[in-house]
Amino acid sequence: MAYDVIVLGSGPGGYPAAIRASQLGFKVAIIEKESLGGVCLNWGCIPTKALIKSAQVYEYMKHSANYGINATGVQHDFGAVVKRSRSVADKMSKGVQFLMKKNKIDVIMGYGKVKAKGQIEVTAADGAKQIVEAKNIIIATGGRSRELPNLKQDGAKVIGYREAMVLPNQPKSMIIVGSGAIGVEFAYVYNSMGTKVTIVEFLPRIVPVEDEDISKELEKQYKKMGIDIMTNASVESVDTTGAGVKALVKKQDGSTVVLEADIVLSAVGVVANIENIGLEENGIKTEKGRIVVDKYGQTSVAGIYAIGDCSPGQALAHVAAKEGINAAEHIGYNEKKFHHLPEAMDYNNIPGCTYCIPEIASVGYTEKQAKEAGYEVKVGKFPFMASGKASAAGATEGFVKVIYDAKYGEFLGCHMIGTNVTEMIAEAVVARKLETTAHEILNAVHPHPTMSEGLKEATAAAYGEAIDI
Repeated sequence: MAYDVIVLGSGPGGYPAAIRASQLGFKVAIIEKESLGGVCLNWGCIPTKALIKSAQVYEYMKHSANYGINATGVQHDFGAVVKRSRSVADKMSKGVQFLMKKNKIDVIMGYGKVKAKGQIEVTAADGAKQIVEAKNIIIATGGRSRELPNLKQDGAKVIGYREAMVLPNQPKSMIIVGSGAIGVEFAYVYNSMGTKVTIVEFLPRIVPVEDEDISKELEKQYKKMGIDIMTNASVESVDTTGAGVKALVKKQDGSTVVLEADIVLSAVGVVANIENIGLEENGIKTEKGRIVVDKYGQTSVAGIYAIGDCSPGQALAHVAAKEGINAAEHIGYNEKKFHHLPEAMDYNNIPGCTYCIPEIASVGYTEKQAKEAGYEVKVGKFPFMASGKASAAGATEGFVKVIYDAKYGEFLGCHMIGTNVTEMIAEAVVARKLETTAHEILNAVHPHPTMSEGLKEATAAAYGEAIDI
C-alpha cells in the first residue's frame, strides 16, 4: 500500500508527527517494532515518574509526624511499586493506540528499514517481510542506553535504565555510574526505598549540564539523604564473578578504590538508534552518531526527515514532539496543505526537567554560559526557605535563580531546584519566547502564596528590589 507519509518509530516524536500529518490531510502509516509510545512512554519518561511518585509517597509517610500525622509501621512493597509503574505505562501506550485509530493512522508492527527513496521494508516478529511505500518518510527511531566498553551491561548485575525499572527484587546496594537525569532520578527512587546508593560521576560535579549552583544544591541534598557521591571519578572495570559486583573506581589523583554492591546501573547517557535502518545504503548523511538534518528536519535525501534522539537536537521528549510536528508541517507546506513554513526550533529556549527530589528545571543560559557569551549579567536568587507556600508544604529546599542581561534586561536564563519546579519552568520559557524583560516579570502580579512567586522574587533580587529576603 502507498502512503503520503510513513513515520518510522512511534515515540514522543514519531506519534505526534503522524497525527499532525494526518490532521493536514495525508494518508499516514507508523511503523513500530515493539510498543506504541516508544521508549519514553514505555521505559522512560512516564514509568520512571510513577516510580518516583511511589518513592515520594513512601518518604511522606515515613515523615508524616512532621505534618502532625501519626502513621506507624509504614512499609513499601517493591514488587507492587514496579507493578504500578508498568500499569501506568501500559495505560499510556493504549492511549497512543486510541490516538492512532482516532486519526486514521495505519499501525504496522515490525522492524523498519529504508530500502530506497519512498520505500521501507518491514520485518514482522515472525520474520515475514513487506515493502511499504510513501512519498515522504520521517525517521524517529530514538535512542537507547549508552554502553561503555569497560562497563558492559549483562542485564543482571550491570544494568541499564530499562532493567532498573523492573528488577525482580530490590537490591540492598547500588552503584550508579553517571549523574545526568537518569542517574539522579534512580538514585532518589532506590535510596528512598532503602537501597544504599553510590553515584560515580566522571565530571567535577553531578548534573553537569545544569548551572553550578544547582549542582551544588542537589549534591548537598543528596548527601543529606545518605547518598554517597564521587565526582572526578571513573569506573575502570567491573567484576561480576562473585555474589555481587566489584567496581574498580579511579579517582582524580590517580588512586583507585574498589566499591562493592549488588547492582551497577550504567546511566551514562543515550546513543541514537541509527544502525541497520538503511542510512548508508541510501546516502543519508550522519555525523557524530546522529542523522544530519536542516532546520526543518530534512536529511540529505529529499523526502526523508529525521527527528528526536536520532537527530542532533537535545535528547528530550518535548524536543522530539515539536521536531515531529515541524517535519509534518514542512511536508504539508511542500504539498500545499499547510500555508506557511513551520517556525524553526530555538534550541536555546528548550526547558530541561529532572524529576529527582528535589526537582530541577532550567532554560536558557547558565550564569557561566551567559558570561562566556559576552553578556554583563544581573543574577538574582530566591531561596524557597523564604516562601510561605514552601514552608506550609514542608518543602523549603532549593531556590530559583534568574540571569538577566544588565544592559537591556533580556531574560537570559532561569534555573530552579525544589518541589514541583518542573511545573513552574514554563513561565520562564514563555517569557523568553515573548522576549519579556525583567521589568515585565517584576510588574506581572504573581499569586500568593505560591512557589511561582519565587521567579518574581528572584528577579527583584537581581535588581536590588527584593521584598521577602
